[in-house]
Amino acid sequence: METEPCCEEQRDGVLDPTEPEVAECVSEPADCDHLNKLPCGPPEQGEELCRKDPSDIENHAVESKDTEIKSLFSCKQEREQAECKVKKKLKKTNSWKMVRFQDPSTEEDVVERDSSAEILFPEHAVEEWTCAQFEELFAAEDWENITEDRLLRKKILESGDQQVLRSTWGQEVTVKMQGVLEDRTVVEKDCKLVFVIGEGDVIQALEECVMSMQKGEITLLLADSQYAYGLLGREPDIPAWAPLLYQLQLLDIRDKPDPETLPIADRIRIGNQKRERGNFHFQREEYSLAARAYYVALEVLTTRSQDGNDVGMKEEEEEVREYRVKCLNNLATAQLRLEQFNEALHTSRDVLTLQPNNVKALFRTGKLLSDKGEYKEAMEVLKQALKLEPTTKAIHAELSKLVKRQSGGKETQQWRVKPAKGLSWKFILGALVVALGSLVTSVIMTARN
Repeated sequence: METEPCCEEQRDGVLDPTEPEVAECVSEPADCDHLNKLPCGPPEQGEELCRKDPSDIENHAVESKDTEIKSLFSCKQEREQAECKVKKKLKKTNSWKMVRFQDPSTEEDVVERDSSAEILFPEHAVEEWTCAQFEELFAAEDWENITEDRLLRKKILESGDQQVLRSTWGQEVTVKMQGVLEDRTVVEKDCKLVFVIGEGDVIQALEECVMSMQKGEITLLLADSQYAYGLLGREPDIPAWAPLLYQLQLLDIRDKPDPETLPIADRIRIGNQKRERGNFHFQREEYSLAARAYYVALEVLTTRSQDGNDVGMKEEEEEVREYRVKCLNNLATAQLRLEQFNEALHTSRDVLTLQPNNVKALFRTGKLLSDKGEYKEAMEVLKQALKLEPTTKAIHAELSKLVKRQSGGKETQQWRVKPAKGLSWKFILGALVVALGSLVTSVIMTARN
């Protein structure tokens, strides 16, 4: 599972989602901005270098070199000009807001990190990658449709190993990729990105594309915003409804490792990456995707081994328990947003199994029990929460609401079963009216006779 990050990144600075009533202190991943210079230098200098006339270079070389050397030198200059022009087209961005699914490398021969504007596939700097309009590429005949709606397309630049089966749902893959906007601003870049297909680690476009690729294949991937970051975009570098163009190489395909076979340190690392992805979706109000990410994180954050025994040091087990509590609290919040109240109650009780004095879970459990009409248990849970945090206004407010519900329920029940005593005045009045009418009728009949 160890991989080698050789490109810069900035992880999502996201907080664990919390309810406004009872806030939970959580740490925020550190951001690291890397501001690198463009490979061609400042724009003015780069333009001068790229606009040199090859004929001028040959005139200087003819004094000391023969025709063959001049020709080779001219070709070299043309290649340099082309590379420089490509590099100029790729603009840098100061934000890398991807959750990277890999651990820091322990190898000593790590190459120097690439600058943000340097392309990862210099030998495939084709026109489609450098300057073509996306509208043309969506309509191009030599591109392959990955989806029937023609909103996800690819063009193979280099074929892969035909003897290796394609990746499938649930497998783990490693890719090298770089993504740009239509103005060729680099917004995503990774030399070794590891993710599991179908677990929402990356955008749908990358998941769909790798399942159509052979191992070793290099391809261009054009993704409509529907398969990328959609209406919300991704602050601050990807606008709303922005299509993306990727250069992508599938480096490796393997089965997803069983978490119970991994060291606890790796389980914590992977589980936290999944949780961070869930937080990313939660902040975008994509609650179903957030809940799925939290479920996957909980599957990884376990201290059970394959033979059913507890493994790891006491400190590591306690750390796993802490992260499980965070995941469960976040999952319960997402379930509430999805109006899955029974599931949220079950998840909150799972938190209390791990941490009986977790005020956030106590408050949520008491509130859900009160909403269900289980007033006695709700009162006990909320009183326990109040004892732990006697100054929290939200707990006081929920207890007051619960007391009103209890008293209102008893009054209603007594009113419903209360028996009637004596005759109703409406019944007596009606009888008098009928009797008076009969008397008047009798008098009139007697007068006529």
